[in-house]
Amino acid sequence: MVSTSLRFLGHAALWLETGDSHILVDPFITGNPLAPVKAEDLQPEYILVTHGHGDHLGDSVEIARRSGAAVITNAEIRDWLKQKSVRSFGMNIGGSHQFPFGTLKMTQAIHSSGLDDGTPGGSPAGFVLRTLDEKCLYMAGDTGLFGDMKLIGDEGLDVALIPIGDNYTMGPEDALRAVKLLHPRIVIPIHYNTFEVIKQDARAWAELVESQTGTKVHILEPGETLRL
Repeated sequence: MVSTSLRFLGHAALWLETGDSHILVDPFITGNPLAPVKAEDLQPEYILVTHGHGDHLGDSVEIARRSGAAVITNAEIRDWLKQKSVRSFGMNIGGSHQFPFGTLKMTQAIHSSGLDDGTPGGSPAGFVLRTLDEKCLYMAGDTGLFGDMKLIGDEGLDVALIPIGDNYTMGPEDALRAVKLLHPRIVIPIHYNTFEVIKQDARAWAELVESQTGTKVHILEPGETLRL
């Protein structure tokens, strides 16, 4: 029987298990003070990268080379990865593709995406994943609030993972507005408390969300797993 679980690895990094597939999302492990694992401990078949910033691309190259994982990202980062002899698959905003773990759609994100070496990183993105057991997850990546989150919510979201840290992404107030547009069954806050500039009180935010919406907030500590 197919089942899906997600493990929070700190910042915006996630470990997803669905069916027989192991998927690593935005693997900022090395240098992440919240990471409960080491990069060398991770053996995924797939890596999802929302954009080119070092705290999201992270250890993708090293992990993909060692494990043979395919990195799924935008077309520009795919081309950059191919130059580094990394298996990769390119997508673009609005496109969907059927993978062994389910259907993945790339969504817009309001952010930037340059790589650390100065290479343009294409368009930043989020992902909507519909797994083989019909769970629908929205991984927003780094983004500001945008009105078309309502259309993403029309997918019928079981889980939304959204940033609340402010400064580089939505802060708590806009993240609350995002939940009202997305209407997920469960929301998980990410991209906060890694550094002082994005420090937030997630529990206070959870109280606001649950008092103003029908969404349940799950605050995952780094290393904690949620089974869907």
